[in-house]
Amino acid sequence: MKLSFQDYISIKIHKTDLVLSGYVKAKLEPYNLAPEQNLIMMLLWEQDGLTQYQLGEKLDKDKTNIARMAANLEKKGFVERRHCPEDRRSMRLYLTSLGQELGGKIIPITEEFNDIVCKGISKEELLQVERLLLKMKTNIENST
Repeated sequence: MKLSFQDYISIKIHKTDLVLSGYVKAKLEPYNLAPEQNLIMMLLWEQDGLTQYQLGEKLDKDKTNIARMAANLEKKGFVERRHCPEDRRSMRLYLTSLGQELGGKIIPITEEFNDIVCKGISKEELLQVERLLLKMKTNIENST
């Protein structure tokens, strides 16, 4: 039996992602921060001085994408890129004072967003969602 458009799980995930991304984008816009850039900032607020390679690994992004986002964040004055003393080819990202200050405004927004998204969902259900998404990702990775 052929599935209808609405029955494909990828469509359901995509529609949910559009709503979530649109919400986050609107909340971050006043701070001149794109949702993908915010992912880098969130990692740096947790651990300042990560390398671009480490950021790429954590976000599952290629080095060109990370370098572009880092350059944009640097232009905005949120981060500073410095060569690693132990490896001059590698760059570390450090929060500027403006970037650190931004965390005080953005982290509460991301926590509120997480609370809204997870409202009425138990810890067990969240773990199940995580397991299912990982299983879907693994299915795709194993099919190529």
